[in-house]
Amino acid sequence: MSSASAIRKPSLPALTGLRTLLALSIVFFHFTPPHMAAVAPIIENGYIFVGFFFLMSGYILSYNYADRVGMNKREFWLARFSRLYPVYLLALALSFQMLVSEWSARSHTEFWQGVFLTPLLLQGWLPNLATFWNTVAWTLSCEMMLYLAFPYLIRVSLPRQPWKLIALFLGLWLVGMVPHVLYLTLNPDHLAAPADRYTATHLIRILKYTPPSYICTFLCGLTLGQLQSVLKLRGRERTGIAVLALAAIGAALYVFLPSLPYVLLHGGLLMPLFAALTVGLSGANPVASLFAFPPLVYVGRATFCLYLLHFNALMLIQSSHISQKLHLEALDPWLSYVAVVVLALAAHSFVEVPARKLILRHLGRKEALVKKDAAEGTFAELSPSQR
Repeated sequence: MSSASAIRKPSLPALTGLRTLLALSIVFFHFTPPHMAAVAPIIENGYIFVGFFFLMSGYILSYNYADRVGMNKREFWLARFSRLYPVYLLALALSFQMLVSEWSARSHTEFWQGVFLTPLLLQGWLPNLATFWNTVAWTLSCEMMLYLAFPYLIRVSLPRQPWKLIALFLGLWLVGMVPHVLYLTLNPDHLAAPADRYTATHLIRILKYTPPSYICTFLCGLTLGQLQSVLKLRGRERTGIAVLALAAIGAALYVFLPSLPYVLLHGGLLMPLFAALTVGLSGANPVASLFAFPPLVYVGRATFCLYLLHFNALMLIQSSHISQKLHLEALDPWLSYVAVVVLALAAHSFVEVPARKLILRHLGRKEALVKKDAAEGTFAELSPSQR
């Protein structure tokens, strides 16, 4: 069975809705609104959800492609490029003013390196340049590496027994945690206080931003997708898994997280809980229905745009004092959040989708590519950077 003729999988609207909540958590993490004490543990630790996006990226790709025989690498890479790059260029264009700040904040050598590498999606490989021009766009460097590898990774034969797949998932997760555990144990930067979100040593930036740091997370997603294909879970069982996962994530955020090291949390300490929630929401059940709330799903299709555009858009809105000029200060920052969501939806409808179809139509080998990629639109991978 060719990639073009593969049977279309059922959609997973609950995961699309979940992406909306995760993306908004990252937005609020970067630009925290007032009077949010009830959800402060979620917002203050929104950075942990970037890893969740990488997990879901591998999961959805595995879900969509694992049973396709003879997948065409060129078609796959073109589909990914056509989905991500037009919006990426739009984000850079809208953020052009940020280059003024970069010029004053960096050496001339670093600045021109950033100007050259960022449009090529390579800035994430240099820790000091990872946040150049668009602070969150370093995740695209990671995604590009993972997408280039995916057609080869999907050929690897995985076990079919659920317990072996679970063991493989946990093994990959533990391997991915090793660099972070070593950093925490050895303290190579000789930090006097525990690292936090504002710690910016070279080694910390390597752990946070560079593509190799997310290989195991992505592989965990691929393994989880295979596990999903062999599990025969009823709705009641998925409900139980989702409820337990949500309860455990809530306990981690509200009870245990303040005492857990930032380096380990950023490295994916909660990944097994995120995986359990993903499986729980990957079928029809009452919890999945809540996450499949239509407005959440609608915004969820534009979460890549929301993630990529939000940081610099909100920076520009704040620096331009638009709400003050319109005498709408009383409605801010919520008015700014709404504006960014509307911008993301517009970018999805008028840039991402048309540009993808145009690229596939002119560069794809078959017009069916357009229909195929549009059908997978519900599962746009983010990543988010997904910070």
